[in-house]
Parts: sequence; structure tokens; C-alpha cells
Amino acid sequence: MQLTLWTYEGPPHVGAMRVATAMRGVHYVLHAPQGDTYADLLFTMIERRDRRPPVTYTTFQARDLGGDTAELFKNATRAAYDRFQPEAMIVGASCTAELIQDDPGGLARALELPIPVIPLELPAYQRKENWGAAETFYQLVRTLAAPGASPRAPRAADARPSCNLLGPTALGFRHRDDVQEVCELLALLGVEVNVTAPLGASPADLARLPDADFNVVLYPEVAGVAAQWLERTYRQPRVTVVPIGIGATKAFIQQVAELAGVDAAPALAQLDWRASWYARSVDSTYLTGKRVFIFGDATHAVAAARVAAAEMGFTVVGLGTYSREFAREIRDAAKLYDVEPLITDDYLEVEAAIAAAHPELVLGTQMERHIAKRLGLPCAVISAPVHVQDFPARRSPQMGVEGANVLFDTWVHPLMMGLEEHLLHMFRDDFEFHAEASPSHLGAAGTTATVAAPDAAAAVTSATTPAEDTAGGTIAVSVGWAPDAEKELHKIPFFVRGKARRNTERFARDRGVATITVETLYDAKAHFS
Repeated sequence: MQLTLWTYEGPPHVGAMRVATAMRGVHYVLHAPQGDTYADLLFTMIERRDRRPPVTYTTFQARDLGGDTAELFKNATRAAYDRFQPEAMIVGASCTAELIQDDPGGLARALELPIPVIPLELPAYQRKENWGAAETFYQLVRTLAAPGASPRAPRAADARPSCNLLGPTALGFRHRDDVQEVCELLALLGVEVNVTAPLGASPADLARLPDADFNVVLYPEVAGVAAQWLERTYRQPRVTVVPIGIGATKAFIQQVAELAGVDAAPALAQLDWRASWYARSVDSTYLTGKRVFIFGDATHAVAAARVAAAEMGFTVVGLGTYSREFAREIRDAAKLYDVEPLITDDYLEVEAAIAAAHPELVLGTQMERHIAKRLGLPCAVISAPVHVQDFPARRSPQMGVEGANVLFDTWVHPLMMGLEEHLLHMFRDDFEFHAEASPSHLGAAGTTATVAAPDAAAAVTSATTPAEDTAGGTIAVSVGWAPDAEKELHKIPFFVRGKARRNTERFARDRGVATITVETLYDAKAHFS
């Protein structure tokens, strides 16, 4: 366990809360100290839900540790059943309560409640939030959909094909909107949705999961394990394509059509790709080759890299995830773009990788938004964890046709609007346009303040770049930027500034120049022109 100011995932019991909060008729009894109730705020403050999560905390305190905490848990469980009358109950311990080893599952079974009680074993010191959500959903499905476990009867000839949508949870990034978009795609194909789970499902709905012809796994981080169990137990095939981007949405429709036994052509003909107009415009060349760094959960990161490279013409210069369980998928994807995969949950390591890659756009989580702001880079959020602004009241999916349009707007606008910001920044010291200048329509009546020049004695900005030594190895050479050169560099539009910086530092390194001046900058420009 590591002390940090930021974490990409919470402990696994937060993942269990996401599943319980998404469902109806399920209650979660969590053996936890009073301080662990903070997790409620994730749903009420960030996701802006209209009710608290269906969670009862035992909220033991330090003085209770000398007494019978097991009895405290049993009393809390019994009271939760009497008050909320759930159809099913899950029980477990938080990371702190795990140290007490009270066995919540055994204690709950001893109460002999007249509902299914599913114990959760969530190793808080080895696993994290997404794994906790996947394990919780798997245990719920295995318990509630398993009775009988008889093979499915063949679909009647006149019956419409049906599927389950698996994976959307509470606190998920655009999950609500993704479900709506995917349902519209399925309707175009004539495929009915049997159950959507966990989001909006009840325990009785989970019992109906085997009735579907196949499963659509929208978020493998949450539903992958449960879908594999359903495939083994009920021979339900699963759609493996996540419909993020134009190409993936088309592939998704074709795979669904194949499993449902229908023709995909009519559905594909009805799709309206409003983002495609830009690809046919002259301005589309503006995006070609833009350097992009991508980091997030594995599903969204892999999809974003594919869309960036294949559909927008970007150059992927970094790809990573905090989801260690999906490291293989990220490594396989990174090979396609000839980049080194970054598998880490340390935001400082991510920041260092972004700075070293010199991207022109960052696609990531809420933390990458902060990192990009510090580095002066445009950024778009593509993955959880996110903040309140990424739970919009409007419909804003990431999947399907409308999702492709949203991706286009979300990614391109920071680049396009950054040009306006660059012009404002470039002219901020102009005698006519700086902040202290009088309005131009007042003419000479106004006063013009003097803009302070940068302090010539300011510390030189430095960067360490590799250079070859006489033996053929590499050594670190520190290349510094004089303040006036750094100021001149920022007059270059941001979308080529990174390339100009790299070329200038290479030029200076090759010539043994320790401090880059304005003259060095323009010499480098002439050299590479």
C-alpha cells in the first residue's frame, strides 16, 4: 500500500458499492469504521444521484475493538434487512475491517435471513475498485442465475433474437448514455434487450440472464468474468467488440448481426456519421500527425488509440492504463503504434511520461486533465476516474453513432480553440492589446501602462536530453533555455511548439550549446526549414 495524493481506483469495496448502487432491490452491509462512509459522497456529490447508496455501515469505533465487533455486524445486518426489505443482500468488509477478520459472510449466514445473502471476499491490500466491481457482479450472477443451470432451450422460429447488456454500473463514465445508444443500435437490427445489468437490474432480472441468446459486454473490466461464466454454463456467446468509434461500431453491428442471425446491411445503411464531413474537408489536414498521449482504463484507452490513429489521423506517442488486470491488452495495442506501454497507477510516473513524449493532445482521466493543465497542453477526458463535469445532464455517450460524434467534438475542439487562446497569449504584451491598455475607441484619452519585461536574471529553464558520447553510448546533456528564448518559443502556435522545442534542443545538443538563446532558436528554425 502506498501513501499518495491521488489514486486512479478506490479499494475493492467501492467497486462493490458501484454494483449495489446501480441495481434495484440489493443492499450492501459493509463492516467498516466510521471514516469509511466517505464513499457515499462519490455517488451523491460527483454523480449527483438523488439518493444515498444502498449501503449500511457497521461504523465501529476504536472503543468497539475491545468488545464484540462480530455482534455489532450481526445487529447491523439484521436491522438493514428489517428496514429496507431487500430482495438480495451482499456482505463484506472494508480494507480497515478486513484486519479484524470477523468473517461477515459466516456471520450473515448464521442469521438465516429469508433472502439470498452473497458474501464478498475482496482482498483490499492486493486488489482495487474495478476488480471489486467485477468480482461482486460475478458473485451476484453466479448465485442468482445459477439455480437449475440447465441449458437454454432453442429460440422459437418466430421469436426475435435477444441479448443481455452487461457491465454498466453507477459512477461509470457515460454508462447511462452508452446503454441508450447501444439499445438504439440493437433496435435497428431487430434485437431485443433481455436484461441490462448491473445498471437498473433487480435480483429477479439476474435470474433471467440465461434466457437471452447472447451477451453484449460493454465494459470488460466489470462484466468480463461474469460473461465468461455465462458462456461456460449456458453456452451463451458474447460480443467482444466494444462500439467506440466509427470502425468499431460497424464491427459491433456486424458481430451482433452474425450472432442474432440477421442482416446487418439495412442497419448500417441507416447510420448517420455526422463527424465524417470533417474528414472530407480541407481543414481535416490540420489534424494529421497530431501527437496524442492516451491513458485510462484499458477498454477506453485501447479504443481511443484506435480511433485517434485510424479515424482522426493522429500519431499515438503514448498509451497506458492503471488497470493491471488488463495489462496484456494494452501491451498488444501498444505494439500496433510502436510505443512503450505504460502500466502504472502512479500519477507522477504518468506525468513524467507525458512530459517526455511531448504530445500535442492528452486523452486521459481527471488526473491527466490536471497534468495537461500544468504542462500547458490541451486535454480531453476519455475514462474514469472523472469529476462532476463528466456527468452531464445532456446525453453524451462514448459508444455508437452519437458516441463517435461526441468523441470528435471532445477531442478536436481543444485543438481548434487552442489556436484562439494562443493568439491571445501571443499578443498579451502588445502595446495596444495588453491587459493594462485603454480601450482602442478612447484614442489618446486613455493611458497606456508599461509592460514589465522579463527579468534578465531569471533562472534559465533547462531540459535534459540524451546525446552520444565518444564511445558510442549515451550521456545526459543539460540544455537550458534563456528567458527571452523561452518567451519567443511561446509565440509559436501550441500545436507545433512541441516540435519546435524538440528540434531546437536537438540542434543545440548537436552543437554543444548549453543555453538556448533567441539566436539559437532562429538558427534551428533555419536549419530545419
